[in-house]
Amino acid sequence: MAHVLFVSKPVQPPWNDSSKNLVRDVASHLRRYRGRVMVRAGAAPPEGAEALPVYGPGAGGFGPPLLDNLRVLAALGFERRSKLWHFFFAPNPRSSAAARLTARARRRPTVQTLCSAPPAEVDLARVLFADVNVVLSAHTEERLRAAGIPARRIPPAIPAIEVPSQGERIRVRAQLGLPPGPLVVYPGDLEFGGGGRRVLEAVAGLPDTHLVMACRAKTERAASVEAELRAWADRQLGPRVSWFGETPHIHGLLGTADVVALPSETLYAKMDYPLVLLEAMSMERPVIVAEGTPAEELAAGGGAVAVAPDTDAVREALSQLLDDAARAADVGAAGRAKVLAEHDPCRMARAYEEVYDSVLSS
Repeated sequence: MAHVLFVSKPVQPPWNDSSKNLVRDVASHLRRYRGRVMVRAGAAPPEGAEALPVYGPGAGGFGPPLLDNLRVLAALGFERRSKLWHFFFAPNPRSSAAARLTARARRRPTVQTLCSAPPAEVDLARVLFADVNVVLSAHTEERLRAAGIPARRIPPAIPAIEVPSQGERIRVRAQLGLPPGPLVVYPGDLEFGGGGRRVLEAVAGLPDTHLVMACRAKTERAASVEAELRAWADRQLGPRVSWFGETPHIHGLLGTADVVALPSETLYAKMDYPLVLLEAMSMERPVIVAEGTPAEELAAGGGAVAVAPDTDAVREALSQLLDDAARAADVGAAGRAKVLAEHDPCRMARAYEEVYDSVLSS
């Protein structure tokens, strides 16, 4: 059985990062290949995969420090078991150049999954180096093709999550100190895309609706943005907004929400189909996304609601879903059906195995 080396952040808990979750679910569902994943020293790999201790004890953040990047390069220089290297990171000139040179020196075929689309100003020819580039959405696939770069599209996947009962949803709300009544959850970051402010402004115009901001910090700018938004929310919403930050209760929040909204006009530094939205859809929660982004594709077949990235449009969509239980149930059911059919980990792993077959046979 041929080994594939997955080059990524440490693939281990906490499972709070889309790219390492993607690696976990590919590596643990392979059948004809054996995955080797990079972990911190002493950590166990996901079931079905092998561990390659690479990272130091403090590794695992969203932006690996220089020392950890050097450890990855050293591992690539000496690792001998794997016949193919599969990279999972947002392309940037420095990392891509190092990966390209190392792969050529070691004569290793390569696959690169673009976990998030490069910024519009990036020269794709400079940062895409692999024998096969894999994208997650039609949106990014078209961008690469327009630049003359072929790509394979393999949608991301999540393990299916059970639909919570009404009793479970009530119990979770009580445990988390959330009030009864209409509940909206925003599970995005605050620095990019304006989604956080847009949802706050939309909910401000919906009396009796409570909003949960489940936002994680991705950059040093996050604290100042949150402080500004909190000050505005204190004036406009008062106790109708709860700030959970990065929380271990995200699945509970998603499951108890009446609507999950992520209407950010850019998904910079996020996966094309944010896994948190797939998780919400798996639990039959209606989801709102922004038009013009890769996430708009989730609305195909009625599995989500895509709206213009505008406060009034977001407010109208929220109002319709909160006031029309049948409409919300239809969107939720269509969303779960879409996730089960199109975002299954076994299906995703089979697609990657076909890519590995083609690369190794060429």
